Amino acid sequence: MPREPIDSSVPDLTGRRAVVTGGSDGIGLGLATRLAAAGAEVLLPVRNPRKGEAALAAIRRAAPDADVSLRELDLSSLASVAALGTALRREGRPIHLLINNAGVMTPPERQTTADGFELQFGTNHLGHVALVAHLLPLLRAGRARVTSQLSVAARRGGINWDDLNWARSYDGTKAYRQSKIALGLFGLELDRRSRANGWGVTSNLAHPGVAPTSLLAARPEVGRDRDTLGVRLIRVLSARGILVGTVDTAPLPALYAATAPDAVPGGFYGPRWPGHLGGPPAEQQPYPSLRGTGPAERVWRVSAELAKVTFPDG
Repeated sequence: MPREPIDSSVPDLTGRRAVVTGGSDGIGLGLATRLAAAGAEVLLPVRNPRKGEAALAAIRRAAPDADVSLRELDLSSLASVAALGTALRREGRPIHLLINNAGVMTPPERQTTADGFELQFGTNHLGHVALVAHLLPLLRAGRARVTSQLSVAARRGGINWDDLNWARSYDGTKAYRQSKIALGLFGLELDRRSRANGWGVTSNLAHPGVAPTSLLAARPEVGRDRDTLGVRLIRVLSARGILVGTVDTAPLPALYAATAPDAVPGGFYGPRWPGHLGGPPAEQQPYPSLRGTGPAERVWRVSAELAKVTFPDG
């Protein structure tokens, strides 16, 4: 498919404070770089300080005047999420943008978080639920926009309510889908509850399509010693401009959802090309797994209980 021009402009974000999870590499680093280049103060909560410092250097090379700094965060530990929330609330400065971008994908063997949750559900979903709850006073003060990063994997599957932690029969792909569907339902419910309760926060969703990022690459920390066949194929297609996106285009839907003045609260943004695997960002219909208020309300309630957090409406 021939490439079309992509409008990837970002409005002036001077005076805005942004938090991007998973900003030390891949899509998150691309998002953080673009936000910093547009004038935002960018906070990168990271688990690995070495990768975090490398990310800071990369951002400053691309945007020499960038106002960017690191914070400590391990999304797979609810205590770590709470500690970050406490630290930022003590700073007392409003947050205007939060991009829930960090994630792990399909460990070959079942792993658990520090709190005993299946790693993908605990990190991709519950960690972000807890983060929103702990930062909510600052998000309200900044009348923030929260953008949660999903995946094309979420267009299939559902919530395994009988075994949320996949303890009886682990399937890495299905568990990954569940983590992203749950995060999407939470993001939509956040927008509904904010409107109902006057929190002043808007929330929407995005997904990057398919691109040769680090999620499917060799990641020893999740038990994957070599690149998957899938990521090798994606690299070939991406290099040839066939169907899928690139490392540069993958951040654009979330960037648009988080910053565009006309991005819709409760909207869902992804690549425009057929199959929504690559191309310029555009609004699209939510996946069937994300529709309906009943599942979203249940995810909200159960997730808050599991993450041991509360929201103003209880």
